[in-house]
Amino acid sequence: MILGMIWPGMGDPYKRKKTLRLLAVTAIIGAVVFFAAQAVITQLAINDPLKNCIDDRYTPYKISATLELIIDGRKADIPANIGFEEGCQRALYTLSNDGVIYAEWEEDYPFEIGHFLWTWDFPLRDMDQSKSKIYVNGIVSDDFINAPLVDGNNYRVEFTSKAYDTSKDTDFLPPDI
Repeated sequence: MILGMIWPGMGDPYKRKKTLRLLAVTAIIGAVVFFAAQAVITQLAINDPLKNCIDDRYTPYKISATLELIIDGRKADIPANIGFEEGCQRALYTLSNDGVIYAEWEEDYPFEIGHFLWTWDFPLRDMDQSKSKIYVNGIVSDDFINAPLVDGNNYRVEFTSKAYDTSKDTDFLPPDI
């Protein structure tokens, strides 16, 4: 009768010692690789304007643009103070709810409309991107959310949410009633 299961490599004391040593070495190697990767990622993010605060940085590169947001055919407000967290101002931000978005950094950086939406935590995955459009100065952009943020440009973003019921757009009453 077998009272307990013997794991492979654990029955013989010599094999058990060898197996445990292999597991310990593997765990140490995994930990070293993990912490080394974290150190490299941290070093690469030091100069990423999307991941850093600009409070204590000299930021001579400054641009602004206007953004109009339409969701399911209705104008949506762009809140004030996007990009401001406790003690941290991000490179992309708003000061008021007038639709003006600002970007600033240490040098010229290829900011995009999508970067602003990411900073805002806009629920992009709730939008049907196949039915959504971005207009740059009145012209549809093929770049969609990757449209470059250019100083002085006007952006009109028209999103259709995945939950939007298009039947509400149709009037089924006969004409002249």
